[in-house]
Amino acid sequence: MIEVKNLTKKYGNVIALDDISFTINDGEIVGFLGPNGAGKTTTMNIIAGYIEQTDGTVIINGFDTIKKSKKAKQEIGYMPEGTPLYTDLTIKEFVTYMAELRKIDRNTRKEMVQKVLKETGLDEIQNKLIKNISRGQKQRVSLAGTLVSEPKILILDEPTVGLDPKQITEIRSLIKSLGKKHTVILSSHILTEVSQICDRVIIINKGKIVAIDSPENLEQKVDNNNAIYVTVEDKNNQIESIINNNDEKLLLRLIKENDDGTKQYEISGKENVNLNKIVFNLFSKNNITILEMKKVDITLEDAFMKIIKEGGNK
Repeated sequence: MIEVKNLTKKYGNVIALDDISFTINDGEIVGFLGPNGAGKTTTMNIIAGYIEQTDGTVIINGFDTIKKSKKAKQEIGYMPEGTPLYTDLTIKEFVTYMAELRKIDRNTRKEMVQKVLKETGLDEIQNKLIKNISRGQKQRVSLAGTLVSEPKILILDEPTVGLDPKQITEIRSLIKSLGKKHTVILSSHILTEVSQICDRVIIINKGKIVAIDSPENLEQKVDNNNAIYVTVEDKNNQIESIINNNDEKLLLRLIKENDDGTKQYEISGKENVNLNKIVFNLFSKNNITILEMKKVDITLEDAFMKIIKEGGNK
């Protein structure tokens, strides 16, 4: 378990973190979200023991990161952004070197190195020089070096930055599988990634926590827009006039015009209005063919932008 209590970090007169508190339970995958400069990396660096807080406490599995820093650090594996690697070493040599730094017992070192190489899908290319492998493989090497000491907690700062879509999918699957054995904290600018991987999300803005919840709950909290997407065949171009003259004061927005002449619109109304029923009746009366009608889904990105804009609620 990770317990963060009243954490504050100042750089001179600049407050990077302002009295934040949260708890992360064993086996959770938790994502940090926030604009650039919000305090995500500062929080992760303090938890990992790379920098000290100005005030407040961080308890890692019962160990205070300042009073019992060595014990706390032994619980953590930290993968910083940018995959800092020794590129003239082979994959196996680098992971072995990381095992030596973490003082893995000599009798079990080889076994541990091979275990994490297999776990990260690097066992078949372990003798390649790091400078000759792809960006995605380098991310795996960095992760293998982090895993070799069997930390209970993994902290991953932008683990998929700079990767192509295929590599992102592979790393995402790997992180999800690691969540079965480890507590995982990650930061990412890719909100769909966080939504698909994380059990909970902590949104930080200007050094303060503005929301803590599951991705699903965050999406539901901001889902107060009553809106639908409608794809129609409107040969007489009546829709704009029909919607604008309706008593329910519906709003119409053209999304796209398709090659076959059909059009997709977003139609929104008041919260208590049954849009499906109203739109269906209106269009039927005016001989407008509805090809598709669906609710506008709220994404984690929508929730994130609205929470940041409005200041959020914990």
